[in-house]
Amino acid sequence: QHHPLSAISSTPMPVPQPLLPSPPPTEAARQLDELLADLGHMQSKLPAAGQGAGTPMEPSLDNMLGSLTRDLQELGITAAPAGVCAACRKPIAGKVLTALGKTWHPEHFTCAHCGQELDKGPFFEQGGRAFCEEDYHQAFSPRCAYCAGPIREKVLTALEQTWHPEHFFCAHCGKVFGDEGFLERSGKPYCRQDFLAMFAPKCQGCERPVTDNYLSALQGVWHTECFVCTECLSGFEGGSFFELEGRPYCELHYHQRQGNICHGCGRPVTGRCITAAGRRYHPEHFVCTYCLGRLHKGTFRECGDKMYCQPCHDKLFV
Repeated sequence: QHHPLSAISSTPMPVPQPLLPSPPPTEAARQLDELLADLGHMQSKLPAAGQGAGTPMEPSLDNMLGSLTRDLQELGITAAPAGVCAACRKPIAGKVLTALGKTWHPEHFTCAHCGQELDKGPFFEQGGRAFCEEDYHQAFSPRCAYCAGPIREKVLTALEQTWHPEHFFCAHCGKVFGDEGFLERSGKPYCRQDFLAMFAPKCQGCERPVTDNYLSALQGVWHTECFVCTECLSGFEGGSFFELEGRPYCELHYHQRQGNICHGCGRPVTGRCITAAGRRYHPEHFVCTYCLGRLHKGTFRECGDKMYCQPCHDKLFV
């Protein structure tokens, strides 16, 4: 089946655009600046409390956050959490990242497949989860029927498959298809020239592909102009021909090949036949070369390749 290129879909693939995390709100940035300004004061108090108790202690992150909140309150600073991280479910006291309608610690907003942090660049969303560009395309983009790689930009759809536009070419010669389109065989596209050379039936006369205006004869197909006598290349008037060893012949050359030609007139002998001296004759052409009288087997004489009646032979040669 022939497919014109106009029937092929070659439009940009609706690939989701990469998203960017939202910048932190201004109020959170202001609170972070205030926290950093008082960080030195808090670091001096925490070791002192540990020494007063008489026992070394490595405060946990939760203890440190609780102590930090109490100390800030003593200083008259109210540090309200900027949100709850969607990954670890803990409050976000410092820099906050907003993406997918949720808030995150920047280090906790990562690719759902490889774990790469996504706070500094674009990401792709699928099913409510975030992915880096490489993992998104490997998991969700359509695959090229030629190279099996993901199709990241334009996708071409043909033969019920998807292709990179640059990978849709003749499966035999690699030529990109022009306005003539392509022909399909076993799910693969071919240019017209290669398709005919590889799959079209061949003419029994010239062995070139047969596409139209053909004849079916002698267990094969023929171009109409190629179905002629094998000997003289003349066409067959009336549509009749003779077969010899799988090839067509006109009547004259068929009988000539068979040795059924009258030695007298040179025409085919198809009815009664006289055989003499290894040659064949129509009965009416088996005559004396000199007097043209009818000869009879056993009563003629041969001289050279000519036949004579007995009287003429004696008159001429005796």
